Amino acid sequence: MHRFLLVTPDKDSLSLLASTLAAQDGVDLSWAQSGAKALDMITDTAFDLVVTDERLGDMTGLELAAKLISINPMINCAAVSSLSPEDFHEASEGLGLMDPLPPRPGKAEVDNLLQRLIDIKKLMGRASVRRP
Repeated sequence: MHRFLLVTPDKDSLSLLASTLAAQDGVDLSWAQSGAKALDMITDTAFDLVVTDERLGDMTGLELAAKLISINPMINCAAVSSLSPEDFHEASEGLGLMDPLPPRPGKAEVDNLLQRLIDIKKLMGRASVRRP
């Protein structure tokens, strides 16, 4: 079972990503409408991956990522960003984020995201990793 937390004030912006994930076996999706709610959920539940939208209302996705690593430095996080790859790298340096997701990510991005998550878990020595 892979547990994902999708953080966005607008579920429509991550709806294609969510429906593609939900179609996979062994995926459990949770939603948070703000950065503060996501931080509360992270303290109570272990998630395999947090996907944050670019703007959350109470903070940006990058601000959320910075706060997440202060709670759990080993947390896997991906962020939606409209920045260029170079600007995203500069803005997110030190946050340990996966490659940025484009606005309204779809099936190709989900496939890449799942493969990256599997690769990370394998590197961390979690032998029971399988593709959902």
